Formats: sequence, C-alpha cells, structure tokens
Amino acid sequence: MSTAALTGAPPDPLLPADRPAGPDPLLHPDPAVAAEQAALEGLLRCWVRETGARPGPDGRLRIAVLGGAARLSAPVRYWSPAGWHRFGPAVLAAGEVAAAGEVDEAPVDAVTAAALLAAAAADRPDPGQVADLAARVADSVVRTAEILAHRRTAAAPGGPEGSHFLAAEQSLLLGHPLHPTPKSRDGLGPAQSAAYSPELHGSFQLHWYAVDRELLAAGSALPESAERITAGLLGDRTPLPPGTAALPLHPWQARELAHRPAVAALLAEGLLHDLGPAGEPWHPTSSVRTVYQPGTPWMLKLSLGLRITNSRRENLRKELHRGLEMHRLLESGLAAEWRAVHPGFDIVRDPAWIGVDHPGLGDPGGLDTVLRAQPFAPTDRALCVAGLVAEQPLGTGSTVPSRLGDTLRALAVRCGRPLRAVAAEWFLRYLDAVVLPVLWLDGRGGIALEAHQQNSLVLLDAEGWPSGGRYRDNQGYYYRDSAAERLTARLPGLGEHSDTFLPDQVIDHHFAYYLGINHVLGLVGAFGSQGLADETVLLAALRRFLAGPQAATTGSALPALLLDAPTLPCKANLLTRINGLDELVGPVETQSVYVDIPNPLVDA
Repeated sequence: MSTAALTGAPPDPLLPADRPAGPDPLLHPDPAVAAEQAALEGLLRCWVRETGARPGPDGRLRIAVLGGAARLSAPVRYWSPAGWHRFGPAVLAAGEVAAAGEVDEAPVDAVTAAALLAAAAADRPDPGQVADLAARVADSVVRTAEILAHRRTAAAPGGPEGSHFLAAEQSLLLGHPLHPTPKSRDGLGPAQSAAYSPELHGSFQLHWYAVDRELLAAGSALPESAERITAGLLGDRTPLPPGTAALPLHPWQARELAHRPAVAALLAEGLLHDLGPAGEPWHPTSSVRTVYQPGTPWMLKLSLGLRITNSRRENLRKELHRGLEMHRLLESGLAAEWRAVHPGFDIVRDPAWIGVDHPGLGDPGGLDTVLRAQPFAPTDRALCVAGLVAEQPLGTGSTVPSRLGDTLRALAVRCGRPLRAVAAEWFLRYLDAVVLPVLWLDGRGGIALEAHQQNSLVLLDAEGWPSGGRYRDNQGYYYRDSAAERLTARLPGLGEHSDTFLPDQVIDHHFAYYLGINHVLGLVGAFGSQGLADETVLLAALRRFLAGPQAATTGSALPALLLDAPTLPCKANLLTRINGLDELVGPVETQSVYVDIPNPLVDA
C-alpha cells in the first residue's frame, strides 16, 4: 500500500473548529497538578469507553452525577477514534447550571471525580468499593506526582542502566492510559518506592533464602537445573547451608513473608534459612516485579504480594508450568516453522522456575520465582511497546513528547519526508514485524498470546524502523481447544498442569481485546493523540492490512472479527476496579468486566 495515500487529514466530525487552545495541562510546571490531570484524563477515558458517552456539539464532555443533581464536565482537547482522548481540566456544576454552560463551576480533583463516577456507574453503589477506588486513585496520583518530580529534575543514571531495553521499561511515567489507578501500588512506602519503582530509576539487591531440598520445588526445560542457575546468580560470597538450594526473593516480599505463619514456622524449624540481601543491584522493569541486571543471562519474575493496578502479583504454579511448556513446545519444531515465516519474532522464554512446596503455603505460596532468559544486549533496541508510546510530560515544550514521537521525528529528518508520511510507513512496517507473527501463531500454531502493549516488545533497526518483535509473559498463553490434537501431538501431556486450553470462543473474545484493542488500536490512538498521524488514515491502513493476503494466510480468525464485527469486546478497567475484581483470581472468563464498544474499523 502506498504511504502517499495515507497522509490525508480529514476534519474530525466530532469536534468544533475551535478546539481548546493554550498549553497542554499535562505540561503544568507543578508535578502534582500534572499528575491530577493525568488521573482525570484516565478516568474520563475509561468512562467514555465503558459507557459510550460522547461530547456535546460544543466539544465538551458532560456526565450526570449525584443522581442527576450535578454535572461533571471537561473540554475535549482531542477526540480519538481509537479511544486515546485528551481532556482539559474537569469541573463540577449544578445540573441546571451545567446545561447552560458551567457558570457556577468548581474544579474537581481526581479522587472526587473517581468517587462521583463510581457512584454513577452502579444502581446501588457499594460504599466500600467507592472508598477503595477513591483511595487507590489518591495513591496513584501521589505516586505519579513523585515520578514526574523525579524525572523533571534527575538525569537518567549512567553506567549499566543505559540500555535501550531498560530505558523503555522505565518510561511508563503515567501508566496505562485507560486505567483508573495506573500507578497504585498499595502497601509500598516512600523509601521502598524509590528503590523498587522503575520510573524512579530504582535498583536493589535481591533478598535470598536457602530452602531445604526436602521442600524444594523446581522445574527446568533446559539441561541446567533451576537450582544450579540460582546458585550461580547468588555467587560464592554467600555460602549455602548444606542440603539447601538458593531462592531469590524481592526484598519487599521477603519482609512480608516473614509475618506469614507458615513461612515463619519453616524459618523457625530450619527448613528455610534467611540469607539476607546479597549480590549486585537488580533493576525493576515495567511490571515492577520482574527484574533485570545488564550482563546477566537471566531476568527474574519474582512473586510480589503488592496490589498493583488490579491484582496481587504472586506467581501461580500453573503459570510456572506454562513457561516450561511453551519453551518445550516451541523447541519441538514449532519455533523453527514460525521463524521460517517470521524470522524477526520470538517469545522471551521462561524455561525454569524455583520455589517451595509445603501444604501450609497454598497457591500462590509467595515463594516461587520464574527464571526468564534474557536475550537482549545493551545495544539492542528492544523496546516495550507501552514504554515506546508512553507520554513523557517533563514540563517543557508545547506538546507532550514520547519515545515514539522522538523516533518518528528523527526518521522524518533523516529521510527528508513529512512526519505523517513517515509515521504511516512506520505503522505498516510495525504491522508486518510485530502483529503478523502473532496472528500466525494463533492461526497456524493454535496458540493465542495475551499480547497487550506491556507484554510486547518491538525491535528497531539502527534507523528506528520496526524490524521484529518479542512477546513475554507466562500468564498470557491460550491453547485453543480446536488445536488440542495437533498441540498434544507435539508435546504429550500439554496443559495437564498449566490449565491453558480454552474454548475458541473464549480465546477469540480475549484475543480481540488484547491484540486488537489494547495493542493495535492503542498504538493508533497514541499516534493520533500525540499529533504524529491522523487516526482515520491509520485505521484505513489497518483495515487494508487485515483484509490483505498476508493476514489471510495466517489462518487466524481475528482479522475477520476485527473487520466485520459491529462491536468488539473490551476490558472495562474502571468497572473491574469498582467491582473489586482481582484479574489473576478465578477462571479466565470471569476475571474482568468486559463491555462491547463500537468497532472503529467498521467504517474505516
């Protein structure tokens, strides 16, 4: 498809010609004010997506609250067909006055807005859930302000932290743009936040336990055992007691575990030994609990009982088995077939794990650690997609920068071409390099990936063009029931311990959200809201890609669903939070609230 056909910019039919002018509120010099604005915009985006609300003809969004006695309203700075809307500061006005134009308006902070929206979203709002949401919004705002204050004054650290991979992992300053509490980390104190937060350039020593081999639980799909790998990571400066294995833990988790009766009993009985902190510092990545040390062939996905966004982040045994299964499945010949068609794409492997078995611990037991292969050199431009598109409101300039914007502008200068033409070509190359291989694995392999933006990495060449990708996350594999026979032929016993086979209709539902809405439409929304490209043009390009021969040959059902369905299933993060759901608990089908949203591709 010619990129020259993708550079038009038809007017937005939803907004008046006089969009709100003035400086972007995310660039406010006070980090606390900018953090409040980011939180308000996230709440309003969630409300629009989950209720179908639309702005009025004057370009202002109005939401009835307090049983209709008042209106929460905000000017629309940018209306995104893909959902990444931008708003100005919100105000509250009495119902009659609001309809007349917010004459007696009062500014609204994010916590108040969250409580009003939570109450408006339910016929009989649960006061406890409303209070919980408000508290977690407050926590998220405070942490966002702390992050912005740090990043506006502190230079990026030098030394080993200077890898492209880690820089992208540390770039999610505002978090998920369609989540009501993107930076909430319930239970993390200020000093702990400085050490454990990727956005604050945190780093810390691992805390080590030694586990008696009588209780040792471990698995490895490699010639080398998990026990030997962790012993190598601990090193010989900290000797292990006889008959034990080295178990790495997050330091926050280690302190919390000591207060759990079952763990305290094992420590008292000498079946667990607390070795304390040891080794060189590790760096938290975007998930907070997965840590990275440049020059080490392993990353560690640690159990962490903090409630981050919607869930406590402790490893489940079925997830550990999935990591080993996927490595063995890929090595059975599936990866070779995949690479023959898409040589630039692969899965970041989780081929080993180590933990503790004891009936008093339960599942999750809090002591299990994933050993993740670390395939990236510091010079590799392997970037978390969520970090690539994340806005960086550092308080300067007229627009909010991002790593995506910086990359595209540098490419436009290098190529001597208009920014929008370069952006369109970059998007098309991205679809080929990152999206097409995921569709192939679904259609030809029978495995769908929970490929949202934080689980997905894009590889950029020396100039900045997409050249490949990676997927990571041992939680997010779905084996199709319809592919059970051919998958188990590759690896007998597949799924027996991992609980990974699901009905096709359940997978289609979730795959449409994670790859279709969160990932690809989220990328379109980032292009548009950051002024890098026209969304309607990119949606037309996406539609041609999905209808083209390359997508058809993957055999995936997702392209047809995205092309033809009038509505798409979408995870409702605000309603999920209001209902108090933990997205890692219970069956996949009921872990989150989903709503149907209009499909922006239908008329693209």
